Amino acid sequence: MFKKIVMFLYVMNLAFVGNAFAAGQDREDGLPGMPYRTPTDKEFRVCADPENLPYSNQKGEGFENKIAEVLAKDLGKELTYEFWLDRQGYLRNTINAQRCDVIIGMGSDVDTLRTSKPYYRSGYVFVYRKSSNYNIKDWNSEDLKKGIIGIVGESPPTIPLRDYDLMANARPYRLQRDLNLPPGHMIDDLVAGKIDVAIIWGPLGGYYAKKAKEPLVVVPLPEFKSERNSFDTQKGKAEFNISLAVRKKDKDRMEMIQGALDRNQSKILKILDDYGIPHVPVVLGDKIGN
Repeated sequence: MFKKIVMFLYVMNLAFVGNAFAAGQDREDGLPGMPYRTPTDKEFRVCADPENLPYSNQKGEGFENKIAEVLAKDLGKELTYEFWLDRQGYLRNTINAQRCDVIIGMGSDVDTLRTSKPYYRSGYVFVYRKSSNYNIKDWNSEDLKKGIIGIVGESPPTIPLRDYDLMANARPYRLQRDLNLPPGHMIDDLVAGKIDVAIIWGPLGGYYAKKAKEPLVVVPLPEFKSERNSFDTQKGKAEFNISLAVRKKDKDRMEMIQGALDRNQSKILKILDDYGIPHVPVVLGDKIGN
């Protein structure tokens, strides 16, 4: 789900959606007329977006599809899916309606679901054309002042962008993805020369940079510390832990899956590398609001 788009706001929005639709309930029925499913021990049934690479699609081509395959095989279960567009109502109509049991990628801070130990950590990145001869390493880089910067409106990097007086260079992109455009359209605009630098969530930036027809440079954003106040530091976070999630009540299911995650950590990291997903060591105890 928070796809995972703009991680801080994604986590916050998921918490809101989960609380708004599931407060005090063990399950929900989803949309009227949707058949009710009883979870079984034979399935490893995953909630996923049908068209949101690099995460997942109906053809099983996303890195979260591949992680699901590894886990299902380890557990000796049949991998099945409930596909639903990752929009408002996603949790209500999928995992909370018991139409599926597992979400492969979830911000570790989401408290409306039971989350695993973080199995990877990623962050926002700068992406620019190698042919530009830019040399961008951090927010002080002079080359950031030379061109148009693509950035998702209201995403965490907008805070340091503001503090470093770079807003005049910004071209905003929608917080919620336009389904008429591919998930990597910001990188498409970068290659086409419509923007000069993309500031984007790492899994998106890394994957689409690797697939781009023109050589691109991907540089992780440094963690940000605001000189204004600690709240802006939290809002401007660059890196986030990612976990797997199940329903709050599914303690036994999580214990089973956690074992599979632990046993297959090296395989999971290789999948991330194969897809160009930037990742750094997990920081245990890192919480939004700390």
